[in-house]
Formats: sequence, structure tokens, C-alpha cells
Amino acid sequence: MTLEIGILLLILLIALLLFSFERVPADITALGIMLALILAGVLSPAEAFSGFGSDAVIMILGLLVLTQALVNTGVVDRVGRAIMRKTGSESNRLLWVVMLSVATLSSFMSNTAATAFFVPITLGLAQQAKTSPSRLLMPLAFASILASSVTLIGTSTNIVISGLMVQRGLEPLGMFELTPVGLPIMLAGLAYMLTLGWRLIPIRETADGPEQPFAIQPYLSEISIQPGSAFIGKSIGESGLGEDHDLTVLRVIRKRNRFLAPRATLRLRAGDTLLVEAPLEEIDRLGQTLGLAVRGHVAVSDPSLQSEDVRLVEAVILQGSPFVRRTLRRLRLRERYGLQVLGIRRHGQTILRKISDTRMFVGDELLIQGDPETVEALEQENAFRVLSAVPTRRTNERNAPKAIAIFVGVILVTALDLLPLPVAVMVGVLLAFVSRAITSEEAYRDIDWRAIILIGCMLSLGTAMEVTGAAQFLATLIVQFTGTTDPKWLLSGFFALSLFLTQPMSNQAAAVVTVPIAMQTAFQLGYNPRAFAVMIALGASCSFLTPLEPSCLMVYGPGNYRFIDFFKVGSILTVLVYLIAILLVPLVWPI
Repeated sequence: MTLEIGILLLILLIALLLFSFERVPADITALGIMLALILAGVLSPAEAFSGFGSDAVIMILGLLVLTQALVNTGVVDRVGRAIMRKTGSESNRLLWVVMLSVATLSSFMSNTAATAFFVPITLGLAQQAKTSPSRLLMPLAFASILASSVTLIGTSTNIVISGLMVQRGLEPLGMFELTPVGLPIMLAGLAYMLTLGWRLIPIRETADGPEQPFAIQPYLSEISIQPGSAFIGKSIGESGLGEDHDLTVLRVIRKRNRFLAPRATLRLRAGDTLLVEAPLEEIDRLGQTLGLAVRGHVAVSDPSLQSEDVRLVEAVILQGSPFVRRTLRRLRLRERYGLQVLGIRRHGQTILRKISDTRMFVGDELLIQGDPETVEALEQENAFRVLSAVPTRRTNERNAPKAIAIFVGVILVTALDLLPLPVAVMVGVLLAFVSRAITSEEAYRDIDWRAIILIGCMLSLGTAMEVTGAAQFLATLIVQFTGTTDPKWLLSGFFALSLFLTQPMSNQAAAVVTVPIAMQTAFQLGYNPRAFAVMIALGASCSFLTPLEPSCLMVYGPGNYRFIDFFKVGSILTVLVYLIAILLVPLVWPI
């Protein structure tokens, strides 16, 4: 063992401790690891920084842009609602549907791309089902990884290993050659996650939850059905307002003074005003796509409130405010200031009566829509104190076909092997920008840059494993330790090595390092090299112990996970995968 290998293994040990305790954010720890490798002389700056230009980083960056385009055009919302209609909001059923869907998709395409498509959908499902995203996102990522060995194209690692086999005079892997082992692994892994695994996942709010404490609270608002709306002539039951849009219709006001009970058979007319209780995000999107006007009282909404400069804010009424003991009708906020109050909450409860006639008191929380400068001016006059700005996402459903075509096109081009996945993804990003399916400003604003920093820095650790010869050193130790008395021990050793290397390194890099050594060992000892190559393929795809696999990185931030969470859930799953592999591989490919 050289000095460089010793330094690298020490840095790796420190990194594992820091990641486990997570006293320091993971992206900062990864940055420190990369700099430590440079300062210790293990890597040159060029070698250390090369990870940020790697295929993995480019691929994740591009997939984040493409999935954001699906979000911004409403595609994700529609798919999520369709799933909710079929499954309901029961969390166990949702978990089953999400895992089975992504596993099926991941069997025939990149597991990273499959995860990228389902992450925003799963976040929406979690919100509608009123369950923590952490309970769904890790199973989603694990399901996509479990399916990667069902077919040859489930992951690029299989294709890399197949190429290495051809180089050494063996037949390439067939499209379904891995299925006799990969399918049982997938089914057993899904069963584990659906029974024991999900129980080990901690329930955590998303990382931005504390900063937006009112984001999931319902508000009472009034919506008016405009001429030409798709809801005209439909009954309340047929409209899907409750099932599809999470609205509770409390009252229907017709011709200003006629109040109707919201029976399911009541047919809606143009000009009807509906008093509804709705989640915050639904209030903002109603007028954009459903032919409805949203307002705090029955006067016609000011068209200027739909401009890009309008923001939603949550504010609390202070002592001495001119709003105290006055109604919105008397204050005439819309006419005087161009502001609308879309909802009032008092002591954590929604005001369930006509808000324009509700007297306001100190401590009442208001959902206000209007010009930011006007809001700021009233705040300075002590009218209220802004608690938080509400992020509003305006969907452009006219661009939905473009976003779908681009995403599907990227997948097809990759599946047909016309372009490598990173290249196809970046072509898709360019098309998305040019077609305006998403603007570059929107894309750069919504990307989770922490994930990019984390994987870019950690790839330097994988580079160091190759440059210093640490990977080959560990492979030699495996052969010496296991001996040659029982080939299953040797298979187990190479499975463990590929499993270990795939944590800091990419799956493909781990396979490239391990497969030649394993196959050469098999040739020398008279064993079947195909069995060793398959065993390494399974081990290299067994990325459950840390969130450094691209699929896991995509859920790491949104699920507000910690490094230790993956080890707790993934360790048992890893043992399960190994037991199935060591049982079936020698049977399918006799040693």
C-alpha cells in the first residue's frame, strides 16, 4: 500500500463519519473532501475539478431542466391527479403504485431518467395525500435502482460490462439474459420496501417546510365562473372540483343574492360565484387554466392582478392597524390600492363566512394578492406585517405538448442507442429553451444546485480511487482474503468490492475497474467468467447505502433525508439483493 492510497483511505473514512453524523451539510462535506484530495497531493486541481464536467453531472443537470419543464407546463400535475383518481389518497396504495410504475419504466430505460420523471409527480401526490414526501421519495429511488438489472438497457452499467465481456472474447449480454436474476431481485426488493422498508424511513417535512409554515393551509376564497368556462352546464359532481382540484364548495351564489346549497346535482352557470375552501397553491392556478376568476369579494377582479409583477404574500394584522375591526368591503383595498385579500385565517382556523363582510382583528392572517411595492408601503404604515412571500407557479399548458415530446424524444433516442444519454439530455435542454417550453431563467432558478455540487465533488473521490490504484489494491486484497477453495466466496468478494466502489465512484467506473480483475481471476482458476461479470453488474447497481447514486441524489434534497437514512433502509435491502444473487447466479451461469 502506497502513501497516496493510505491518505485516500483515511480521507474516505473521515468522509463516511462526517456523512453519517451530518453535523455539516453534505454538499459542504463533499466540497471539503475534494479540497483535501488536492491539498494532500492525491489529485491535481484539474483531476479534482473534472467531476463537474462529467457525464453524471451533465446528465443530472439536464434531467432537472427537462423535468422542471414538465412541471411548469402542468404535465406533472395532470399525471399526479390521474394517479390520485385511480388510487385515492391512501398512502400505502400510493406507495405501491409509485414503486411499481417507476420500476416498470426503469426496466426499459435509464433509472435516472425514470426517477427524474416521477420525482415531481410524487411530490404532488404526497401533498394531495397529506403525507410526508420522505415516505414516498426514497422508495421511488430504490424501485428505479432495483429494476436496473431486469433488462440489459435498464442501466448503462450493464451495457458497459457487456462491452468489457466482448473485449475478452465472450458473447455480449442478451437483452433479457439478466432477467432470471434481476426480476426476482426487483420483486423481493419491492416487497421489502412495501412491508418493512417504508417503516424505517423517518417522517420529515421537506427542507423548505419551516420557512413556509402556511403553504399547505386551506383558505376560503370566492371564485366566479366566467363565460366560456368548461364548467358551465356541468353539475358540481361532474365538475371534479373536489376530486380533481381539492376544492370544497361551501356555497353557490347566483345573481348576487340567491344562495344555493352545493348539492352534487346542482348545475353551474356563467356568473355563478362559488364560496370554496382550497389549498393555497390551487387558489393561484384556478384563474389560469380553468376559466374561473378568483377574488376575495364579489366585485370583478382587476385584470392587472394577473400580471407577472403580482405576488401572493401572507401577512398578520398588528396592533394599531387601520384594518382592525373593519371589513374588506369598507376598506376597499382593491379599489384604493389594487390589492385583494383571498383568504383570512384566525387562530389557525379558516374564516368560513363571506370574507368581504368579516371584521378583522389583531393577529388575523391574510392571504394578499397585489403589487409588491404597494404591499411594502402598507407594511411600513403598520397596516400589517408580511410573514412570507408565497411562491406562485404559473403553468403554461399550451407548451405541455412540447415538453412531453422533448422528454419522450430524449428517452427514445437513448433507448435506440442513437445518442448517449447525457448528449440526448442536453439536446433536449436546448430544444426546451428554443421552443420556450421552459425559459433559461426558470430552469436556473428552480435547479437544486446542492445536488450538483455534491455529486461533482464526490466524483473526485472516485477519480482518486482510480488514479492512486486504490481500487486495484482492494481487488487484490479480496482475492487474497477469499482464497480459491470455494468460488462462491470469490463471487461474494467481488460483489462486495463492486458494492463498495460504487458508493464514491460511478457505477460504470466501478465496473470498469472490477470486471477485468474478476474475469482474469476466473480465467486463471478455470471458473466461468460470465458468472463473475454478472455478479459485479448486480453489485455495481446495488447503490442503496448512500445517496450518491444519481437516482438517490434526486430525492435527497426534496425528501429532506440524511446520509444515515439511506444506510438504515438500504443495508437490509443490500443483504437481500446479495442473498438472491449468490443463490441464483451460480444456478443460471454455472461456475
